[in-house]
Amino acid sequence: MTQETSDTGLGLAINDGIAIVTLARPPVNALSPAMYREVARMFDQLGDRDDVRVVVLTSGCKVFSAGADLKARREAIKGPGDGWDLLRLAREAFYAIKDCRKPVIAAINGSALGAGFGLAAHCDILVASENASVGLPEIDVGLMGGGTVLQRLFSPSTTRRMMLTGYRMSGAELYRLGVVEACVPQPDLIDTALGIAREIASKSPLAIRISKETANAIEEMPARESYRYEQNRTAEMANSDDAKEAVAAFMEKRAPVFTGR
Repeated sequence: MTQETSDTGLGLAINDGIAIVTLARPPVNALSPAMYREVARMFDQLGDRDDVRVVVLTSGCKVFSAGADLKARREAIKGPGDGWDLLRLAREAFYAIKDCRKPVIAAINGSALGAGFGLAAHCDILVASENASVGLPEIDVGLMGGGTVLQRLFSPSTTRRMMLTGYRMSGAELYRLGVVEACVPQPDLIDTALGIAREIASKSPLAIRISKETANAIEEMPARESYRYEQNRTAEMANSDDAKEAVAAFMEKRAPVFTGR
């Protein structure tokens, strides 16, 4: 296992193709401009690492993330244009997760609020602990939460309720609505996320990457166009070494050995 630690509040451990990224800025993982930059850098790098097939994003604190660091936000905005730069940093951190070439699993322990929820919501798969909750409290400080994030996960009515009231949704309710894949006791959270991660990591790295790229690409396509896109990508993969190895392994009744080519 390799372990790395940054100075801005992110921990990284890699083992058997699974990277665990840990938000580690006590006490509540408030997201500073430096942390936004580090999140974007981290996920860009993980996407390019050959020793990583899947990523788990979680927290080393009692909460997943309480959202933007308001003190750091005030300090960062010193003149014209600074506010826009800060918004861009947050946006790029979110999309570095969504666009990461490796699937990302959010293991949500405790509260994921505002920008903290934005980090989790841009992951590919979500699991939650029983003490988890998510919400957009921006309305309570005279700001607006991210409806773009919410509407990918919730109905129009729930999206507006959360934006307009700051309503926090529990892990159990997230599971009932199908937003998370599991809601488990806190001690079982990482094992649950790692179970999904190991299953993904056992597949062809090429198929994993193209499947994620395709899932992102077809989100806003019309059905006919998206299906054609998927078929085209499948046809591209059919002649890959991994596809041939999968067929050979099936015929020979053995586990496949994938190379990502």
